[in-house]
Amino acid sequence: MELSDVIASRRSIRKFRQEDISADTVQLLLNAARLAPSGSNLQPSRFIVVQSQAAKEALGQCTPYKFIVKASVIFVCCADLTAITTRDRRVGELQKEGAFEGVDMDMNDPSAVSPIMDAEAVRAYLSMNVAIAIEHIVLKAVDLGLGSCWLGRFDRDKVKKFLALDESIYPVVLLPVGHPDQSPKARPRFTVDKLVLKTI
Repeated sequence: MELSDVIASRRSIRKFRQEDISADTVQLLLNAARLAPSGSNLQPSRFIVVQSQAAKEALGQCTPYKFIVKASVIFVCCADLTAITTRDRRVGELQKEGAFEGVDMDMNDPSAVSPIMDAEAVRAYLSMNVAIAIEHIVLKAVDLGLGSCWLGRFDRDKVKKFLALDESIYPVVLLPVGHPDQSPKARPRFTVDKLVLKTI
């Protein structure tokens, strides 16, 4: 499917047919996430792939959105909070690969250096990068004839406990993916003029 068509036809799917998807399809979705950009190439995205019915039902107890149990797979999309400690190494890799060659930038400009981030800022920054990877999965799912729905309303502590996640792994979104059992109409959207505050 052409990219513009993928973007235009994407819908949040909340009703799924209870059909499996292949391991190859799961890998295609994860590979789309793997190729997503991230700040300083930190690549903080981590995923738990939930396919067993028992595990899906357990996750269903962590959110009011019970429809997730009918999805083919639920991706628990997480941020590895330790990724921030690898920034110097990741930037070094980018330099080695020539990412900055011929680019007009001053890495030593003190006015452009961000202050040291506190834990909350780090979590927000890394979660933003995970969100980019999630949207890659969402769009690839549409391309494969599948549907998905971002879920941010869930009990993170319950999810972490159920999945026995380390403290450094922060669940950002639950993303059920599967075969759509509905064809939602396009949702109301603002015009571009509403989005653009100003052009200067």
